[in-house]
Amino acid sequence: MDTTVVAEEPLFAGIDDAELADLRAASSTIRLNRGDVLFHQGDIGDTFYIVASGKMKMGRRATDGRESLIAILGPGEMLGELTLFDPGPRTATAVAVSEVELSVLSHAQLIAEIQAHPRLAIHLLSSLATRLRRTDEVIGDLVFCDVPGRVARTILDLTERFGVKAERGSHVRHELTQEELAQLVGASRETVNKALSGFAGRGWIRLEGKAMTVMDIERLRRRAR
Repeated sequence: MDTTVVAEEPLFAGIDDAELADLRAASSTIRLNRGDVLFHQGDIGDTFYIVASGKMKMGRRATDGRESLIAILGPGEMLGELTLFDPGPRTATAVAVSEVELSVLSHAQLIAEIQAHPRLAIHLLSSLATRLRRTDEVIGDLVFCDVPGRVARTILDLTERFGVKAERGSHVRHELTQEELAQLVGASRETVNKALSGFAGRGWIRLEGKAMTVMDIERLRRRAR
């Protein structure tokens, strides 16, 4: 386990070096290639993962076959946490969108760590609350924001989490296809592409395949309100 990455995850924020060493000893590491499925929606699982490098996407499939993308997770973020304390079917499918390295803890291992270091439970609750807050924000965007506003908010979120300072603005390698971006926004590919093209035409962003450069973040923030 990469203890630097683990220390950045809210669940483990503030724990000391000895506790991190215990977690490292208890964990294992797995690696995935782009397109590899970690688990499917409906699978039974009791394993907790932390993204050490790369990006994962979390998606759901409706009974009529429609797919939605509910989250993109990067280094330091966790997945599979719900089944730790509420064992049952996975609520989403987790797929690698790049080469990924994951640190892995089983339910039994994490419970043992919490029993040994009780303050981990407080950090876990904080992390789950953050995830719930994000979900509430996404629901609010779907209800109250038009598609261009949701596209702007998605770009801002990706920039904040994955952006790297460039000569002009921030370079964001999101690793997503146009269809995946549309699923993340919650709109049709055509509508999302029209919004992206509009932003590019105004000079706010530059589209670069599975990446973009954000050049006018203030205009995007105003459009996202």
